[in-house]
Amino acid sequence: MLKSWKPPASNGWRVATRAASEWASANSKGGLSDVSITRTGRPIIRVQGGRSALGGHTATVFGATGFLGRYIVHRLASRGCTVVVPFREEMAKRHLKVTGDLGRVVFMEWDLRNTPSIEESVRHSDIVYNLVGRDYPTKNFDLEDVNVEGAERIAEAVAKYDVDRFVHMSSYNADKNSTSQFFRTKARAEEVVRSIFPETTIVRPAPVFGFEDKLLHKLAGVANLFTSNHMRERFWPVHSLDIGSALATMAEDDNTASETYELYGPKMYSMAQIAELVDRETVKHRRHFNLSPRVLKPMADMYNRLIWWSQTSADSVEREFIHQKIDPKAKTFKDLNIEPGEIANFTFQYLQGYRSSSFYDLPPATEREKREEKKYVHVIDDQ
Repeated sequence: MLKSWKPPASNGWRVATRAASEWASANSKGGLSDVSITRTGRPIIRVQGGRSALGGHTATVFGATGFLGRYIVHRLASRGCTVVVPFREEMAKRHLKVTGDLGRVVFMEWDLRNTPSIEESVRHSDIVYNLVGRDYPTKNFDLEDVNVEGAERIAEAVAKYDVDRFVHMSSYNADKNSTSQFFRTKARAEEVVRSIFPETTIVRPAPVFGFEDKLLHKLAGVANLFTSNHMRERFWPVHSLDIGSALATMAEDDNTASETYELYGPKMYSMAQIAELVDRETVKHRRHFNLSPRVLKPMADMYNRLIWWSQTSADSVEREFIHQKIDPKAKTFKDLNIEPGEIANFTFQYLQGYRSSSFYDLPPATEREKREEKKYVHVIDDQ
């Protein structure tokens, strides 16, 4: 007669059973996984595990192949979120594939004027980021096409599929009455997306510095010769990594919905002061020639029409005369529990490649200054 099998009463079996029970208990309490409910009632399951974690969110990042896009894609994909990356150029998106585990980054071809491609990119997502923007016109798109009409199409697709969250990247100084067309279009885009999707989170970053930026690298480049306002423009430069952290935090905090954020650095600089930081770090002195805007604007406009890559434009000359203004009603990094970095602490990291071979191995400018001070103090003490 067959007898029913019973587990051996061994110490190892009891230990294994106890461990399984503890794992299930920890899992149910959120120790290894977590379940949250979005504003539309969709469950989000998060499981720990580093690069192979399950972030729960499915995020679409329009403009992911641009400057700021790679930082938010990396933040989300490395947490285990599925990130949909709409792209136009095959070679522009390949570096994003390795930002997450296998299958976490999904590429979809799209076009700003093709509404079905936009809808296909957002239909399965629970958060959509719009980082698409242009601060100079091209032969295919002007500022109105990209900053206003493009944002409108994306917001309509988000509203159509009732996506939980929509984060729209605007700009500092967004103002309908601004003398700059770029700032005017950014302000109109804010109104358009809020009218279509009222829960839109609007982000207004200050001029951003980091790898591939248009601030430090532009000042260090040999093509940066002309200015129109003696480099008097004043603003609070912000680090690209801090922007990426803020955008990733918004995905997990539904309290950021319907809010407007002004993201700027801890210290205000003039463009001349930043140029001085660049010269000191690169151990070079770049001369800048100041021209009247009546002369420089037509020159910049013609230059922008002749070449296809971004160097300057008539509107960029106009923006040299507009200082950054902070909206006192908007939220900041402090509301996201993020401490922004100061540009002076990162110039060596981003500008060392602009040094000549004679000075390439020198320490950062701040370290050299400290050594010089100690040397002179030592000489005085000997006397």
